[in-house]
Amino acid sequence: MKKYIERLKYTLILSLLIPAIDAFAQTALVSQTVQLKNGKTFDLKIHRDFAIIPAAEGLKRVRFFAKSPDGRIFVTDMFNLTDNKKGKVYILDNFDKTTGKFGKINTYMSGLRNPNSVAFYTDEIGQDWFYLAETDKLTRRRFRKGETEPTDKQPEVLAKFPAYGLSYKYGGWHLTRTIVFGNNGKLYVSVGSSCNACNEKRSEPFRATILEMNPDGAKRTIYARGMRNAVGMLWLGRYLFVTNHGSDHLGLNKPDDTFYAVRRGKDYGWARCYQYRGRIYRDRFIPSRRGCRGVPRSYSYFKAHSSAMGFDYFDSDTSSGFIKNSFLIALHGSTDKSLKRGYKVVVVRKGKRHKDLITGFLNGKTVFGRPLDIFKLSPDSFLLSDDHGGVVYLVRKKR
Repeated sequence: MKKYIERLKYTLILSLLIPAIDAFAQTALVSQTVQLKNGKTFDLKIHRDFAIIPAAEGLKRVRFFAKSPDGRIFVTDMFNLTDNKKGKVYILDNFDKTTGKFGKINTYMSGLRNPNSVAFYTDEIGQDWFYLAETDKLTRRRFRKGETEPTDKQPEVLAKFPAYGLSYKYGGWHLTRTIVFGNNGKLYVSVGSSCNACNEKRSEPFRATILEMNPDGAKRTIYARGMRNAVGMLWLGRYLFVTNHGSDHLGLNKPDDTFYAVRRGKDYGWARCYQYRGRIYRDRFIPSRRGCRGVPRSYSYFKAHSSAMGFDYFDSDTSSGFIKNSFLIALHGSTDKSLKRGYKVVVVRKGKRHKDLITGFLNGKTVFGRPLDIFKLSPDSFLLSDDHGGVVYLVRKKR
């Protein structure tokens, strides 16, 4: 009996130490002062092994990255929060490894309707293609290595999408379209819902889905449905990973914002079902004869209104044990700043508690930035876009 009591005490001590150890891990963040060209100065918290550098400044609502076949970094810019045709695609050029800054920002395209995402593809005969996702359409054009503006002046329209602007009465809830190629040669496109929570019109079957198609737009089909707004997308191994935003009518603490390893043909439940603390529930506000049986749970999840966005994966080649074999995910943050949700970059491993890599973009009611996309440059460095401050940061491991 005495040995049993001693073992029980030992187990209790260990159980108390586990959260303490995790909390201690968070103390690895240290302050770093950021100085921008516009005169703004603020402090961020970042893991002690890493440094953060403003690599490109003076942009607007800068969004998602892509690397061209000739190795240059392209990034989209939606200009502001309105539905507009002032969007641009930039080329970030002349990178200086010593300073961590881009020496030149070229405007590749302008006059675009909310350009959220671009992608590149090389076909079987060696022709390079540039793909652009705007609110109302998906286009592609031939791409020539080294060009600083499109040389192909006649783009092909591969798909058109409902585009009611931001008129919520007529279904203009989500303006962004995200595109990514899988390692199977297929193109994937996310199309957000027309509303916060509703049964979509039968005339618009592609709402709240992820589409799959051939590179030329042929054989278009629904790969997965029931995704309210899949924003970040990355094909890794056999899976398409996506971040997805939960609806806004269930209060401040539910539903979860989710991160999925998407499976073909699955229905992820929106709008009749939602996830809360990793479990699936029926939304009583949405009329439907269907239940929630078979609705998949997420790979990982975040507190409501964290707004998970872009991400990338850092495998065993990464020298930092803090991020090795994990996803780094940008949490854009709630527009309700009092919630203090998001506004940071987190380390995500399946079944593990998330760890903070970068925090401090929200200080009280002051917003210094809203993390948007993460793009791995090397095993120990990545780019981070901020669509609030119009800044692209370089984050890299200290030497």
